[in-house]
Amino acid sequence: MKWSVVERRSLSAEVHIMSETEVVEEAVEEVEEVRPIAGIGTLVFGKWDASGITCNDPGLAPYINLTTVGVPHSGGRHANAWFGKAKLSVVERYINKLMRTGPYTGKKQGAMKAFETSLDTIAEKSGQNPLQIFVDALCNAAPMEEITRIKFGAVSQPKAVDSSPSRRLDVALRNLAKGAQQGTHKSKRTLTSCITNELTKAAAGDVTSFAVGKKEEVERIAASAR
Repeated sequence: MKWSVVERRSLSAEVHIMSETEVVEEAVEEVEEVRPIAGIGTLVFGKWDASGITCNDPGLAPYINLTTVGVPHSGGRHANAWFGKAKLSVVERYINKLMRTGPYTGKKQGAMKAFETSLDTIAEKSGQNPLQIFVDALCNAAPMEEITRIKFGAVSQPKAVDSSPSRRLDVALRNLAKGAQQGTHKSKRTLTSCITNELTKAAAGDVTSFAVGKKEEVERIAASAR
């Protein structure tokens, strides 16, 4: 049986298309086999997506790092690096602040579990991404200016100074963690409920929040020392 030139070309084209399709299907199967574990690099605690989080403070936005790998536990690899804390997720930095004093001193897993449960509670109550509430709380708790003391001979005089973005974020994390810890002092409330209460109030800008109250106090003192 003889084939015309047109028929031979059409047959070879069909074979070529079938071979390309098989190669593409094999490549897709290989990609699916090496697909990474869900949550790596994008989800905090494997639940909350940080890719859509926004920051209303343009000064703090470059310093708020939400990059994480599954569980926020780096093992202190950036502890001795110059400005190594900028490479850490703010979630892990906040958990580390919770371990400073109280019954959670040095208990990373306990503090991590308390914060994870508080994020679940915030999500149930607000219906929003709890990471957005956390970032809003950081923005509202970060002081714009503080005071320092300048000596003129034997006289020390307070002077208002602007706070750097890195310093603002450090103070906000510390005060949010301190407010949650103080809520458990001589009280039956758990650390989880205190974290939820502190973050929710700070995100709303409520002055009854410890962190927001400290920020207002520091800025008021700085305004009087200009």
